[in-house]
Amino acid sequence: MDFKPFEKKIYLSSPTMHGEELTYMTEAYETNWMSTVGKNINEVESLCCKKVGCKYAVALSSGTAALHLCMKLAGVRRGDHVLVSDTTFDATVNPIVYEGGIPVFIDSEMDTWNMDPVALEKAFEIYPDAKVVVVVNLYGTPAKFDEIKEICQKHNAILIEDAAESFGATYKGVQTGLFGTYNAISFNGNKIITGSSGGMLLTDDEEAANKARKWSTQSRENAPWYQHEELGYNYRMSNVIGGVVRGQLPHLEEHIAKKKAIYMRYKEAFKDLPVIMNPYDEENSEPNFWLSCMLINKDAMCKQVRSDNDVCYIKEVGKTCPTEILEKLEKYNAEGRPIWKPMHMQPLYRMHPFVTAQGNGRCRTNAYINMGEALDVGADLFERGLCLPSDNKMTEEEQDIIIEIIKSCF
Repeated sequence: MDFKPFEKKIYLSSPTMHGEELTYMTEAYETNWMSTVGKNINEVESLCCKKVGCKYAVALSSGTAALHLCMKLAGVRRGDHVLVSDTTFDATVNPIVYEGGIPVFIDSEMDTWNMDPVALEKAFEIYPDAKVVVVVNLYGTPAKFDEIKEICQKHNAILIEDAAESFGATYKGVQTGLFGTYNAISFNGNKIITGSSGGMLLTDDEEAANKARKWSTQSRENAPWYQHEELGYNYRMSNVIGGVVRGQLPHLEEHIAKKKAIYMRYKEAFKDLPVIMNPYDEENSEPNFWLSCMLINKDAMCKQVRSDNDVCYIKEVGKTCPTEILEKLEKYNAEGRPIWKPMHMQPLYRMHPFVTAQGNGRCRTNAYINMGEALDVGADLFERGLCLPSDNKMTEEEQDIIIEIIKSCF
């Protein structure tokens, strides 16, 4: 089947703007509140508290900044083991290292692709000194929080929730961003709500919120001059970025509905292909469907080999692989990407501890298969999975073409 390249690129997930953003940015400009104080920041903090249901929100320059301050609030110190989701973007992990902590990567489970509670329990057996756990809601899908919170409470560990990708998602009716003692969301340019940049630290702890706010403004003391008694950071959100986020927030549910429609159209279209969509617990959770992802069945995978920087595959009739699909999408001017490469496979972190739910739990190698079962779920997801074009501005007709392009690879 012949396809024509899209005249206008179909993106993975680009900002969807509405107009109110410009109104609030203009207000910041006209009132001359262009720095890190102003009405937009105050309103964004208030609106996020109201949406998520937390008591305090601190508007920051990025989700990474929020996670860094979460680590400081949790008391991460040099040499501390911190148990963290393995399948994620490195912005989840780097803040641990900022504070001198040692990331211990916890493998995924297949039900949600998030941190495996069984592997987490094994990690506490191996690292009983660990007192902080960082859980990611991958691609907007909530993790198994009942089990994870129970394990954290059993071991007296602080839970930090990286909800950067899951703003607006719920688990058993509770908004993500509420499950940790300290939580972070992101307003990066590709997120479901964007400020072009920006993030938010969420907590019910007033003292923690006040500390984070102080640290984010270079730790200035209450004095007539610039008085500094502890290390600070230039992490506060600007009032201009706050204006963009403020204009976006009323459209969160609209964005989620469009993302869900995209996911469901893919799911229906691919029901006869040897693939599954990124799964979630339909009884207990409602993702925000930020990215629609696809996992190719093992017996439908052609041979694919990846190095740290390159990839090649051998085409087989009736089979395909993420590389072939992504190359074909790119050929027709549509954007996809591989599933996050697990942190324990990254050159920066590949010598760090990695814990699976299989065998004795502890692993430093990238062994995938044992008697037909995945020893390393994150590596398996990376091998067989890809993120599909999930842009809210993609029309149904454009998505239908993308669906046919993908089908043609099989």
